[in-house]
Amino acid sequence: MKVLKFHGTKDEDFLRLTFDGAFDPQAALEGELGPFLHTLEEHADGWMPDVVNGKRQRKYSRPSFWKALEERRDENSTGLGLYRTKWPALDMSLSLWFPPLPPKLGIFINVKPLSFFAEVERCRQFVEMVRAWASRYPVTHVKAHSADDIELAGSPNFGRDDETLFRDGFDKIYEVFWLNVFGPKLVETVGRERMLSTPAWRVEELPNGSILVVTWPTASDFASDEARKAQARAHAHLRPDLDYDTVLRTLRERSAMLAPVEPRFHPDVAPLLSRVVDRTASHKRQRRIAELNAWQPPEPEEWRPADSALPPDVDDPERALEHYDTLAEHLVALLHTQVPSVFEATPESLTDADFYFWREEFPTSRRREAIEERAVPAIGAYLGEVLVRNLGGRWIPRQKLEEAQVLVGNRVWFPFVRARHYMRSRQALLDFSLTRLYREAERHRS
Repeated sequence: MKVLKFHGTKDEDFLRLTFDGAFDPQAALEGELGPFLHTLEEHADGWMPDVVNGKRQRKYSRPSFWKALEERRDENSTGLGLYRTKWPALDMSLSLWFPPLPPKLGIFINVKPLSFFAEVERCRQFVEMVRAWASRYPVTHVKAHSADDIELAGSPNFGRDDETLFRDGFDKIYEVFWLNVFGPKLVETVGRERMLSTPAWRVEELPNGSILVVTWPTASDFASDEARKAQARAHAHLRPDLDYDTVLRTLRERSAMLAPVEPRFHPDVAPLLSRVVDRTASHKRQRRIAELNAWQPPEPEEWRPADSALPPDVDDPERALEHYDTLAEHLVALLHTQVPSVFEATPESLTDADFYFWREEFPTSRRREAIEERAVPAIGAYLGEVLVRNLGGRWIPRQKLEEAQVLVGNRVWFPFVRARHYMRSRQALLDFSLTRLYREAERHRS
């Protein structure tokens, strides 16, 4: 069974549920968790897991669920993962902690894409599932919301360090999400009557004293202005010390950060920047697109007019050319597994190499000595070979690699100088991309 890869090359927003609760560690586990499974099977509308993972993956069933929990059991805890083999994608986990630790039940659910929860009925089913769980298992706090917006809200730290977070948890109303369950302690902190009078789409007191608050009928349109107003009203009501207009302004700013931005990248590097954007976390992606729309790669400076080219100064030009070819093969040997296109020595292979070096943060993740001694010469020689093979270029060999040139049209290019500039930093990989120099040389080949 091959489960869907939840965190792929291009992430997108999804619905995230975090359920912090407790259970009876003295009760038989099958009896204690039976209601959890029954509720999941009844209300997981269209996203029911079909794979359970303990020490190995199995097709989901009640017996495979119990087997996975047994396999993962240690002295103080157990847990398992639940996934799907068909769209929508699911990344779900259940965790249990036993005495002498405080008995805890943690449920973590991610369902992608968030747009899957655009229907009122599907969202109602999700709310009913959480309501049933929160009624059965005592909770401290439960939230379900856009994962991107949760990140922008600063959850779960909300500006606190990890030690404070671990000590205090969700000890006051830091944020109101699409779906919320506030445990009895939080309810008493706010005031039961105040919480029950929260202006929201659904407010319900649960049998164990927790209170369910759902701000809006559907999860997927959380960023719409009407949904943001509802979210701000609920938050300002539960936190009288906060100003409604200020809360709403903050929420609108978050919506603006997530609003789609049309890419308008420099055409020479658009294929590279599109891949850079795809690797950006989805809650940061639109801002990254806007930044790259405004950014312009510097004009390549690693060239001279052809009539001022440095003349060859090597005794054996053929041997020099063989040396450049050998250096270029070093890059092929380095990248061929991750970047198979390097065998072809095409413009597209330069873009693939640009992206690989950027993705790997190569200038800072490798030893500087190795970069200067091996990577820079290999990259420069490979770039020169691509200019020769695809633009009809001709090497002008020099004793110093930095002075070696490739004649293309009415210009000579210094590929080894470009490679040195390129390997200065991660940003330099974009500023001095191999692709950009190639496209500039291409325009001047005649």
